[in-house]
Order: sequence, then structure tokens, then C-alpha cells
Amino acid sequence: MEPLEQEPDYRFSLANERTFLAWIRTALGLLAAGVAVRQFVPPFAIPGATTGLALGCVGLAFVVAVVSFPRWRRVQQAMRAGAPLPRNSMIVALAAGVMLMALFAAVLVVVG
Repeated sequence: MEPLEQEPDYRFSLANERTFLAWIRTALGLLAAGVAVRQFVPPFAIPGATTGLALGCVGLAFVVAVVSFPRWRRVQQAMRAGAPLPRNSMIVALAAGVMLMALFAAVLVVVG
């Protein structure tokens, strides 16, 4: 027998949707940063470093965009089932990715 699903309070559904849209905005921001780095940042002393930094931004944008919808769906299903909300490991991954790119950019600035 399947667990009874109930329609969650619309405020929670809307909050979940706003969170999903925030993840999409973050992905778009990272994508724009990747394009900007590739187009406007002058080359560093290390060949290909600008492209590498841009690809890091674009890659992280891709991961955030891909993970955001399944996350939204899992939270929505948990709310309908009255279950605890799932953990979000994407926050740690996003923070680590941004930290690594910032560290890489800092090394490039110091070296070049």
C-alpha cells in the first residue's frame, strides 16, 4: 500500500520553487562568469589558464543546473509524503567549487 500523499501548504511549495529558481540563477551567474572570464580577462602567464578558469565556471554551472531540478522534485515529494526533507550536499559542492576557482584565480594572479 502506498503512503498517503497530501497537498502541502502552498507557501511551502512556493518556497521550494523559489529555491529551485535561486539555484537556476546561480547556474546562470556562473555561466555568465565563465563567458566573461573567457572574453574579457587578459591571458595569464600560464597558457590556457584563462580557458581553464572559464571552463571551471561553466562546468560548475552545468552541475548546479543538472542537480537543481531533481532536488526540487525530491523536496516536493517529501513534503507531499510528510517525510523529512532530504539533505542538500550541493551546497558543500558549490562552495568547494567556488573556493577552488577562487584559489586557482589567486594563484594565477600571483604567478602572472
